[in-house]
Amino acid sequence: MANFLSFLVPQDKKFFPLFESASGNLLQISKVLVEMVNSSDVNRRRELIKEIERLEHVGDSTTHDIFSELNKTFITPFDREDIHRLTTAIDDIVDYIHGSAKRIELYKIHEYNEAISKLAELNNQAAHEIHSAMSNLRSMKNANRIQEACIKINSIENHADDIFDMTIAKLFEEEKDAINLFKMKEVLSALETATDKCEDVANVLETIIIKSN
Repeated sequence: MANFLSFLVPQDKKFFPLFESASGNLLQISKVLVEMVNSSDVNRRRELIKEIERLEHVGDSTTHDIFSELNKTFITPFDREDIHRLTTAIDDIVDYIHGSAKRIELYKIHEYNEAISKLAELNNQAAHEIHSAMSNLRSMKNANRIQEACIKINSIENHADDIFDMTIAKLFEEEKDAINLFKMKEVLSALETATDKCEDVANVLETIIIKSN
């Protein structure tokens, strides 16, 4: 079955390297975010925020390259709509990770609660699974591995939802400063939305596998 799926997917030398580049960049930016929210050194945090901004620009450039190839390529490895959805979802994750870091900087949040650290780590875990799945997408020989990654991503997203809901409920109950409440909610929302977008990637990957079967 794996060989048959591989036969159905046209061997492409343009899109797959770009997909892997996009997911690799996602993995890298998620790693930098984890380091940033776990660093107590203010100067180091600033350096990491700059690196996140740089990686966000790298992601935008890769997204542009994929869309450019999509516009000028007649035969694509799978449905054009799925390529567009997959690329957009990965770009959205990068944007929300960047957005969370930027909010931390703009709001001058120097003490991170446990939920911020946990959500950053969950985004990193999901990015690992996405990058693994994208690396296996080239030949489809490991379709089962892609499906396993999608299941893990869905589980990660559910865990992120639980952390977000419990943390927001606790903030509304305990935080007396409305401004601090707003700041924390904005950062947590961006991080939680990033995991939602990870699930979007998983959904597209599952669609691609089903269509190839």
